Amino acid sequence: MPAPKVPKLSKGERVEGTESDSERIHRDSERAESDRERIHRDSERAESDHERVHRDRNRAESDGERAETNIRHSGPLHLYISDALWILEAVAHVGGQQDGLHDGCVPGFQVKQYQVAYSGPFQKGQPLIQVEFDDCAGNEDVAFDVSDPNFNVDGDLNLVPQQDVPYSGPIVFIHGLSAHADDMAQVDITGLPLKSPHGLRDILGLGQMLPYRTKRSLLVPPVTVTENQRATFPKVIGQSHVISSVKSGNHFFRLTGPGSDQDPKGLFTIDIDTGDVSVSRSLDREDFDSYELEVSISDFEGNTVEGPALLLITVIDQNDNRPIFKETRYTGEVLEGSPTGTTVMTMTAFDADDPATDNAALRYNIVRQSPDKPSPNMFYIDAEKGDIVTVISPTLLDRETLPTTTYELEIVAKDMAGSEVGLTGTATATITITDKNDHAPEFTHPLFEAHVHEGMTGVVVNLTVDDRDDPATGAWRAIYSIINGDPTQSFEIQTNPDNNEGMLSVVKPLDYEATASHKLYIKVENEDPLVPDVGYGPSSTATVQVTVLDFNEGPVFFPDPLTVTRMENIPVGSFVASLNATDPDILQIQSIRYTILRDPAGWLSVNPVRGTVNTSASLDRESPYVHDNKYTAVFIATDNGSPPATGTGTLVINLEDYNDNAPYVVPSVARVCEDAHDMNVAIVGGRDKDLAPNAAPFKIELGKQPGLDKTWKVTRVNSTHSQIMLLHSLKKANYQLPLLITDSGVPPLSNNTEVKVQVCVCKKNRMHCSSAHSHSASLLVLLATPLLALLCVDLKVISPNESLPRSQATNKKLGQRPLGRHTHVNPNIKFD
Repeated sequence: MPAPKVPKLSKGERVEGTESDSERIHRDSERAESDRERIHRDSERAESDHERVHRDRNRAESDGERAETNIRHSGPLHLYISDALWILEAVAHVGGQQDGLHDGCVPGFQVKQYQVAYSGPFQKGQPLIQVEFDDCAGNEDVAFDVSDPNFNVDGDLNLVPQQDVPYSGPIVFIHGLSAHADDMAQVDITGLPLKSPHGLRDILGLGQMLPYRTKRSLLVPPVTVTENQRATFPKVIGQSHVISSVKSGNHFFRLTGPGSDQDPKGLFTIDIDTGDVSVSRSLDREDFDSYELEVSISDFEGNTVEGPALLLITVIDQNDNRPIFKETRYTGEVLEGSPTGTTVMTMTAFDADDPATDNAALRYNIVRQSPDKPSPNMFYIDAEKGDIVTVISPTLLDRETLPTTTYELEIVAKDMAGSEVGLTGTATATITITDKNDHAPEFTHPLFEAHVHEGMTGVVVNLTVDDRDDPATGAWRAIYSIINGDPTQSFEIQTNPDNNEGMLSVVKPLDYEATASHKLYIKVENEDPLVPDVGYGPSSTATVQVTVLDFNEGPVFFPDPLTVTRMENIPVGSFVASLNATDPDILQIQSIRYTILRDPAGWLSVNPVRGTVNTSASLDRESPYVHDNKYTAVFIATDNGSPPATGTGTLVINLEDYNDNAPYVVPSVARVCEDAHDMNVAIVGGRDKDLAPNAAPFKIELGKQPGLDKTWKVTRVNSTHSQIMLLHSLKKANYQLPLLITDSGVPPLSNNTEVKVQVCVCKKNRMHCSSAHSHSASLLVLLATPLLALLCVDLKVISPNESLPRSQATNKKLGQRPLGRHTHVNPNIKFD
């Protein structure tokens, strides 16, 4: 029902202050209080009979209009009383869920309290907040009334000023009404400036004055409510009381805290007039087992008059949760032969109900064992702890005699301490009977036989054993060892991990001629030790008879390789070596023939019967087939067995040097400037393919042609190099200088050679040389440029007592630098 329309004082209207007016105000207030009490009684009757609520509401409206008429001339005081009647009337309309509403929906304001910060006059048309209202039927024909006529609620549920509002009271109430909902919300306006007491309420002392404040107290007893209650809602669960001689009609109860205006919102409400606390929907103790809220008394200005006082709401548990196991399938194991009462595993279930009640008191029970042999009660579970222990005797708990090694138990957990009305949860326990090493491995045969060809290696026989223990465990896995019959350690035995067999192998080739058979003694054990009352018996050992089969073995050379030393250039047909190959098959009479397998230079021949090696060509130490003075050839020895067998042997010939290579001079070309003041032409060096003492020291001198010593001079630098000098200048041309070089061999070898000397015109760091053919005989070839390269390298062989000739220093001034086979001149000098 809309709030009654209340007349307002016009601007400038004055208040009459006579005594008769005060008495009339008091009398009208008492009548309004009487009307309020009658409205409250009508609202209580409305909770039991919805139709009677509507009749009572009409009657309350009539009474309200009459009360309004009686106090119309009371001045501003009638606004206060009218507001109180309107709020109380709204409470009378709060009832149960109506027909046609959505299940679970609470009609009315979804948020009961809002807050707006005052920062200055409110502007017309500027929305302040948006309220949340739902009548659970589409919000059709919803009407809103605001306690302050300066505000209204628009179609978007926004609280909007209808005009500029410079000042407002601290609390504004919004009344929402439709055919399906009748509810009220509160808007707190904070930050308001203090207002001087010029209003009628302030003049009469009705603003902040609390009559009989010292004689009143707020009593809020704790409340209990059972979870999972059924409709209809809301339901009254408790009441707050004000102990007072007189209770003012302009004060109302407020409820705040989690479950009211905080999450989870809307669970609890309070009757603003009576203090009755109601629950709006079913509760779940497993979500919240208690709620702590605050009850206070406020006036219509938003001031707290009494409280806040703590309201503790405790949710009483119902048995609405079944026991739940942490896992649907549990696994455990127990060693065979374990004593009776051995703990196998522990089953644990959880019940979300109150642990302080029987609703969560669990009891465990085994309802099924599969298989049920040899006894259906092999295991027992502690009803309270959930421990599963063995009941069967240790003798019967034998893994090798049980019908299976895995048992499955169905476990039931029941709450209510196991009573018939308790709820249940189920899980499965799988128990494995584990093995212990109570059976020794035994060979399947006392004797095993094997045949192997001599010279062969690898597995010759597989040894099999029986073991009744659990496969793939240390109690089943076998370890084999040879305890006798293998003094040369020619055999080895390993375990096949797939089938536990022992693989006997030959690791050193056997010789038929040495031993035709072998008798081995084998022992088998487990990886894990046997239990104390079990030992290894005779069946844990076996004999293996290995027969060696003869095989035509190839001849063997001795020694291999055969190394000899020979002089190079010995005459063709000379004896080199005698090969020695023997046949290992001593029990057979066989002949051996020799052939050449590899002779890189083709220098050798071999007698096929005697095995003597002779030269078929001259041995040359300087040949590319000789490496580090060694020549290598490979020979084959073949017997006449069936089939024939072959063997190979190597012959290494160390070749001694013979002075069979004449020395030569390097470099062969040199350049010099025709006007050079330095008469040193070049340094030349000797080279020889032979080894010492058939090589250096070398003797380098001018050729035997007459007149050379008038123009050229050769001076020894060290054991390998000599200096060539000009005795006077020559004109630009190419000259061939004859030289004679001799090594130190016995007998020595000499070589006549020529060095081409180019005499060039040098201008501005450029050399202009002739390209025509050289002058020979009496003209000396200039060797300075290429020989300086050799000087840099070969001077290293000069003994510490030898000094560098002055001619070399002169060459350095010319810019020549010895680097190799050809002398390099100063890079600033260019050549045409």
